[in-house]
Amino acid sequence: MLTILVINSKGGSGKTTLTTNLASYYASKKILTAIMDYDPQGSSIQWLRVRPDDAQKIHGANAAPAKGAVPLRSTHAWVPLETEIMIIDAPAGTKGLLLQELVRKADFIVIPVAPSAIDIHATADFIKELFLFGGARTCRAKIAVVANRVRNPASPVYGALERFLNSLKLPFLARISDSENYLRAVEEGLGVFEMDEAATVAERSELMPILKWLNGQFSNKFGSRLDDSVQNLEGSRKFAAFRMGTQNVTDINATGRFKNHS
Repeated sequence: MLTILVINSKGGSGKTTLTTNLASYYASKKILTAIMDYDPQGSSIQWLRVRPDDAQKIHGANAAPAKGAVPLRSTHAWVPLETEIMIIDAPAGTKGLLLQELVRKADFIVIPVAPSAIDIHATADFIKELFLFGGARTCRAKIAVVANRVRNPASPVYGALERFLNSLKLPFLARISDSENYLRAVEEGLGVFEMDEAATVAERSELMPILKWLNGQFSNKFGSRLDDSVQNLEGSRKFAAFRMGTQNVTDINATGRFKNHS
């Protein structure tokens, strides 16, 4: 199983929007996909509950502790063994042992950041914590940053963040707009790649650099191709091993266990 961690300690960065659109994209490609939602708000789980019955199935795992409870694992956090790609929707304020645990799980870490000076400063601090205390310095995961909820793509507000990322040689992949289509997709339990193609051309184009990076095809500003260092989801031996014998999967596997959360 390959794991994509969507995380930022700052709330309001649009983690769930990114999580659900990535999950729905891979599910639409007949890849057995799961979302593990650590956020107590449960936005990704709620998205799965309203997902149409005829949409490709995505398993939902609720890893958030009950209110006032000790954060122990439960059967709600179970993920089917046949899962090929798991996307983790991390909670705001993640730090300490939980941060280290999530980083250890991850093959890829995507950090969304909202377009404000406060959010960008908080994200820079979080990236420092990710490396100093979260284990990112020695982990196997590849890390990238995404601008989210952008209203003005030409805004210079990201300059300081880009310079900081340059110093760490972390790619700044994309700017995702503050589009009504993303809100409509959440309400309908879909991703933009499952909606009318003509109406979501812009949103699909915005997300493609992230998907290409995850697939090892995106060239970054440092003059090297990220596929030289980033595992290709479809071409890797590890992924091929998971896909063996599942090329014709179209909906639900024979166990009957891979289904939308309810």
